[in-house]
Amino acid sequence: MPAVVVVGAQWGDEGKGKATDQLGSRVDYVVKFNGGNNAGHTVVIGDEKYALHLLPSGILSPGVTPVIGNGVVVDLQVLFSELDHLETRGVDVSRLLVSSSAHVIAPYNRTLDKVTERFLGKRQIGTTGRGIGPTYADKMNRVGIRVQDLYDEKILREKIEGALELKNQILLKVYNRRAVTVDETVDALLAWSDRLKPMVADTSLVLNGALDRGEIVLFEAGQATMLDVDHGTYPFVTSSSATAAGACTGSGIGPTRIDRVVGVIKAYTTRVGEGPFPTELLDDMGEFLRKTGGEFGVTTGRSRRCGWYDAVIARYSSRINGLTDLVLTKLDVLTGLEKVPVCVAYDVDGVRYDEMPVDQSAFHHAVPIYEHLDGWWEDISGARTFEDLPVNAQRYVEHLEKISGTRISAVGVGPQREATIARHDLLG
Repeated sequence: MPAVVVVGAQWGDEGKGKATDQLGSRVDYVVKFNGGNNAGHTVVIGDEKYALHLLPSGILSPGVTPVIGNGVVVDLQVLFSELDHLETRGVDVSRLLVSSSAHVIAPYNRTLDKVTERFLGKRQIGTTGRGIGPTYADKMNRVGIRVQDLYDEKILREKIEGALELKNQILLKVYNRRAVTVDETVDALLAWSDRLKPMVADTSLVLNGALDRGEIVLFEAGQATMLDVDHGTYPFVTSSSATAAGACTGSGIGPTRIDRVVGVIKAYTTRVGEGPFPTELLDDMGEFLRKTGGEFGVTTGRSRRCGWYDAVIARYSSRINGLTDLVLTKLDVLTGLEKVPVCVAYDVDGVRYDEMPVDQSAFHHAVPIYEHLDGWWEDISGARTFEDLPVNAQRYVEHLEKISGTRISAVGVGPQREATIARHDLLG
């Protein structure tokens, strides 16, 4: 089973980092194929907690080669800040590879991201202000800066000059901000080029070679299905392909090479930023999930919006990604509830929807239809087999599996690396 994709099956923050980390001892490469430092993973190893923003989770696994693929946008300052921090904690980061075709976040992209979001006012998307969207826009507009451009200063300067012709007009005349000079941008990017160069590689060639040799490659998505630019709750989405298909375009491997697609999903639902969220709880129960689950962003610190498990979203993610397995996380957060509601369908103006509404307006007005399952009170954080769980917790997992369209192969019962119940082998 050489090629496995791990994706978020909701709006992100499902625990993909932990799922990837748990598989790390059994894989040879871990590839981040989309996004940038606009989302983070938390990985707990023993008493140590690691917050990763740009780096693949596999960087914490000895012997694994972590790869930043061509579909990622790279903030070089953040990259080296993370690497330096991990090195001070004794983590070997020497194996990291960065695609020569990955796009670089220029300083002016961060500036434009922040001022544009403020300018939108009530129509804000809820971006992190880290320049991700503007960098992807530059990529599509063919005025982007790629890693390989840092090693030809003439080309780099020409590209920056071309990009700034329009951007400075926008900064000056629309946002009343100072113009950005070509020299300051070139200097800011070249400051990192010497240190970056040993990591730069044709990662598509590397990864295809690894698959040819039968090595195991794990592809790790940033963000999640419902934030995918094509299949998410547009326009309240990220700027990249966060679904399984993005693993191919974002890393340079063909779709026939993918063997398994693992979706990571919480035992309830969260999201950050703006946009519709049918099961959102704006009451004490929402606050209970937020506090008990520690629902605050790894990268931004923002409070996450919380709600009950949404099987409509789960079925949608299963279909869009072609999921073979689900990893259910944070089951322990639900301990102590007498009844646990689960959304099984939507009501939109008196019409029942068992699948995602085709248009955004209907989804925005969707009212969840709930089933209520019996809860449990026992501490499940020490459970290591499915049979260790209380009967009602077992029934909850089995019911979610039945209504979600994909088998649940692992269940998370705590934040630690070992706090996971394996039901099926994710790699076999």
